[in-house]
Amino acid sequence: MSCTHKAIIAIDGPAGAGKSTTARRVAERLGYLYIDTGAMYRAVTLAALRAGIPLDEEHIAQLLPQVRIELRPSPHGQRTFLNGEDVTDALRLPEVTRWVSLVSSFRRVRSFLVEEQRRLGRQGGVVMDGRDIGTVVFPEADVKIFLTASLAVRARRRLQELRSYGVTDITEHELAAELQRRDELDSQRAESPLRCAPDAIVIDTTELTIEEQTERVLQFVRQKLCNRMP
Repeated sequence: MSCTHKAIIAIDGPAGAGKSTTARRVAERLGYLYIDTGAMYRAVTLAALRAGIPLDEEHIAQLLPQVRIELRPSPHGQRTFLNGEDVTDALRLPEVTRWVSLVSSFRRVRSFLVEEQRRLGRQGGVVMDGRDIGTVVFPEADVKIFLTASLAVRARRRLQELRSYGVTDITEHELAAELQRRDELDSQRAESPLRCAPDAIVIDTTELTIEEQTERVLQFVRQKLCNRMP
């Protein structure tokens, strides 16, 4: 594999492990495209909530042809657009978080979005994060990373994130319970469950800063590709 090879880098792990921020920074450092697959599932969930339909597979599958998701880079990071509207901030609202694991467990939802994710990433030069990137979306990814962290730390991080969006009506204890519920749903679902690929590199981020996480991932990318990535 040459040093100019445009790799596919998959970063998986549970909510709050630092996947999105780390993946975004790794992509910036490499000059790669960052693809936040979690935002895509959140966008479908938001669309269903706004439509006021029952949150079951049949009703959401009927809604999918009306859902258009775009991921656009900006000076302030990736922005997510739903049918032309910037919904980046709305995707982090507690109601979306509460239902996204259920919505993402539906086979037809996953098939719809996995096809789009593969289209976006198949040319390489991408960093993609989610729950099943290294196991289902791109099992042939050049580099596979699995990030994890303690439940307490993940809840604290998510609380800080929500506070930055102006959400104040949820406690750290409530977030920990919500994350634990999501962990169970994500790991036990029949369709593309959250699991670590056998050839993934596991990084526990409990005691790491975002910059340390980023450097750790870049170190593995360099080792994997050619030992001298920019």
